[in-house]
Amino acid sequence: MTLSLLLEQALNGIQLGTMLFLMAAGLTLVFGIMNLINLAHGSLYMLGAYFAAALQQWTGSFLLALLLAVPLSALVGIAIEIVALRRLYERDHLDQVLCTFGLILFLNEAVRIVWGPVPLRMALPASLAGTVELPPGFPYPAFRLAIILAGIAIALLLYLLIAKTRLGMLIRAGAADRAMVGALGVDIARLFTLVFGLGAALAGFAGVMAGPLLAVQVGMGDEVLILTLVVIVIGGIGSVRGAFIAALLVGIIDTFGRVLLPPALAQIGIYVLMAAILFWRPRGLFPAHG
Repeated sequence: MTLSLLLEQALNGIQLGTMLFLMAAGLTLVFGIMNLINLAHGSLYMLGAYFAAALQQWTGSFLLALLLAVPLSALVGIAIEIVALRRLYERDHLDQVLCTFGLILFLNEAVRIVWGPVPLRMALPASLAGTVELPPGFPYPAFRLAIILAGIAIALLLYLLIAKTRLGMLIRAGAADRAMVGALGVDIARLFTLVFGLGAALAGFAGVMAGPLLAVQVGMGDEVLILTLVVIVIGGIGSVRGAFIAALLVGIIDTFGRVLLPPALAQIGIYVLMAAILFWRPRGLFPAHG
């Protein structure tokens, strides 16, 4: 493998990792704070992609589609939390799994009814349709590079939000002891809704950025949800820092595995990584608390 190809695959792995982080950050916050297993998180990713594809066809602008699709995804997430999930916080995890699996089926059929069974296509934004020459002089797609930069920027913003703001303090406190936070007068229901909406917005943003690279189709969030759950387990439930590092590890190992290994072995590489890390650190790399 030449140096240029090695660097290109490394960047592809980082790009996949940043996409997985956008999914995992919201899901790990929901699980860590709300103690809610949300298998429908991948459906919010799918909805973000569909919203963006439809809005781009309507407006002709990728940027406008992005600016509208992310808050729309957040609103759908908030509606789901209020209508369906709020009653499950004190229920068994099996009830949560069954309910959110039902939401996957419902949202997949709703998307098929609204947009039809034929996959949609999103065009690359004109300003990012070309390539950028990176040292040591190899071209790399500008849009993939933009995904990497956007993922890193969001990771920094999430760190500032959680570590430096009052909302972040409440999120950290809720992850540690939500009963005590409620006893201190904090509106736990509103906090949970905000956290779920933030997670839905991040999933929607990931779907928007994936749209031009993949076919926007029914069920596109199901496969990425599996990788997202692997990332959360490796990084540590409730840890955004762990999700970021684990997402990069999974993205790089999955990308190089597909290039260097036979297909059968490539598909199990990330699960071998997960088993090795859990053998060494059973609670993940950076468990949030406990």
